[in-house]
Amino acid sequence: MTLHRPHSFNRIVLVDFIFIAAFVPRFWEKLGSSAMQAVGFGAAISIEKLSWGESVLGGDAEIRSPGDCNDSLVKLRCGRNARVVACATSYSVPPAALTEASVLTRERYGFRAQSSVTTEPSERSFMSAEQKVFEVVQKQAAMVNEERRRSVMSLQDVRSHFMAGSAVNVLDEAYVRCGEVCAEYSKTFYLGTKLMTPERQRAIWAIYVWCRRTDELVDGPNASRITPTALDRWEDRFEDIFRGQPYDMLDAALADTVTKFPVDIQPFRDMIDGMRMDMVKSRYANFDELYLYCYNVAGTVGLMSVPVMGIAPESKATTESVYNNALALGIANQLTNILRDVGEDARRGRIYLPQDELARFGISDADIFAGKVSDKWRAFMKDQIKRARVFFVEAEKGVRELDKDSRWPVWSALILYQKILDAIEANDYDNFTRRAYVAKWQKLVSLPVAYGRALVPPPDALARLSR
Repeated sequence: MTLHRPHSFNRIVLVDFIFIAAFVPRFWEKLGSSAMQAVGFGAAISIEKLSWGESVLGGDAEIRSPGDCNDSLVKLRCGRNARVVACATSYSVPPAALTEASVLTRERYGFRAQSSVTTEPSERSFMSAEQKVFEVVQKQAAMVNEERRRSVMSLQDVRSHFMAGSAVNVLDEAYVRCGEVCAEYSKTFYLGTKLMTPERQRAIWAIYVWCRRTDELVDGPNASRITPTALDRWEDRFEDIFRGQPYDMLDAALADTVTKFPVDIQPFRDMIDGMRMDMVKSRYANFDELYLYCYNVAGTVGLMSVPVMGIAPESKATTESVYNNALALGIANQLTNILRDVGEDARRGRIYLPQDELARFGISDADIFAGKVSDKWRAFMKDQIKRARVFFVEAEKGVRELDKDSRWPVWSALILYQKILDAIEANDYDNFTRRAYVAKWQKLVSLPVAYGRALVPPPDALARLSR
């Protein structure tokens, strides 16, 4: 299974919560060429009408006004050192280490500016990658809370905008097609979705397919021809989906989904930004930069999916905490993929590891390209695996709070990805020449284990039952 070439959709999780299966050339036969048409390759008539003028936005990094952060999950104290406290991690970092993380400017990269870390004078406050991410989490949680308060949904049905007359039949066919793609490329996850209600099942399939199509733009057969402007075109097309103007039947499935569930548009935009990062960035100075990347390509899927999967009615957990846990699972799975694929990424000239931490262990880029499994490398890997497991522990708290029909596929993916870390250790931390994988028999055994965990209600509900 090879799905990493830059670390992108291989690390996208939570729709597949790892999207276990790999891409194969037949994928485009299944989906057709519409995704490439949308960005200008083999374009259909409707696409040819689009202007291909430069769509690059201004390159200045976003500057936040000074002031205290009132985020309930992240607190920022200004001064010589800032202490960032998040749901799963707590660490101190100097402002200088963060000011350039993930600031994508026109001067550096040539595409629309996106800043998660504000470049400001030392006396002013700055925004870390985690703060940006948790702002998105809070927004999504607020949407879901509002949705829970509504007794009736009065959202527009996109079907009337897609195709007159046969709209319903076409939409049904679109969902069936999405399910077929999910079944072909992620059998384990697809099996788990069969326990969901039909409406949730179809919605998850639609999100899954959009994420795969997005990744194919930078990881597919035409990836070498994709430009930043082409990704901008794909984002414009995506914006049309949220406006109820789908381009093809697969888009229509997602457009219908976002009218039925309180799904926020921002995580989708952020995923596209993750694809942009992969086009231009092959090193990460520190964990703050890597965290933002992991969020963009993996954590975003959790924010897309939790509104569909649902939170158990008997859960007493806050909506924000469940989303934070879903985000933690995305980060954990992405870090696991990175640790598994170090050798393969190095052969492509990419190192998805914090440069400052490598330096602290006395490891250079040359050592990684040479594939040296030294004592220093083993110590470094132990430290990285420990961090990934911390995120997995945090993620487990949220899986328990999901709706009972949605827990099984999530538990399955979580268990399987934890076993990848075990396999790296079993290989004596040689992730240069040996690939860590989960054997088929282990996958089969994990399914009933995951199913058993899925039957356990949220902790608070379980405590009430035991009284």
